Amino acid sequence: MSADFAFEILGQAGAARRGILTTAHGAIDTPAFMPVGTAGTVKAMLPESVASTGAQIILGNTYHLMLRPGAERVAALGGLHRFMNWPGPILTDSGGYQVMSLGALRKIDEAGVTFRSHLDGSAHVLTPERSIAIQELLDADITMAFDECTPFPASEEQARNSMVLSMRWAARSRQAFRERTGYGIFGIVQGGSIPSCAGLRSSR
Repeated sequence: MSADFAFEILGQAGAARRGILTTAHGAIDTPAFMPVGTAGTVKAMLPESVASTGAQIILGNTYHLMLRPGAERVAALGGLHRFMNWPGPILTDSGGYQVMSLGALRKIDEAGVTFRSHLDGSAHVLTPERSIAIQELLDADITMAFDECTPFPASEEQARNSMVLSMRWAARSRQAFRERTGYGIFGIVQGGSIPSCAGLRSSR
């Protein structure tokens, strides 16, 4: 965790707790509701309208933004905060869930994921290192480690293999992450469901 990126517990009652997370673009009271701005906008809302709801942080998505308009283009335009006119904190999803959802359009191996865009069929490779680099180009306050999202349902062996692969990818993500004042990396709590846990959904 870099300097000036901090979490402080302000109150606790049993297992529940209230805290404050400090980032380069402001503080977030936790627990927090995080509106989804997948492709650089919260649909049907102006940034001022989002802020008026009390939201303090928005989520952007690595997969969608790398395809359109492109992370390098967003960086050249001043980063995602300026691109979407949102001055507060931004968390970016690593893209792991999206590439998992592509099904036949993607291939997973130790290096990462090779996939074809759902937009135009163009070929891409997303690795832990590339995911982190994209999120830094976007200027995310909270970067997420690249992971394989465990499918549902999954056998115990599938869940175990997915977890250990995600742990190896997490180590590479952490190594690729560049320490910057006020910015942090978020490790995925990988989980899954097996037949003996009927009724439970996958958790990330």
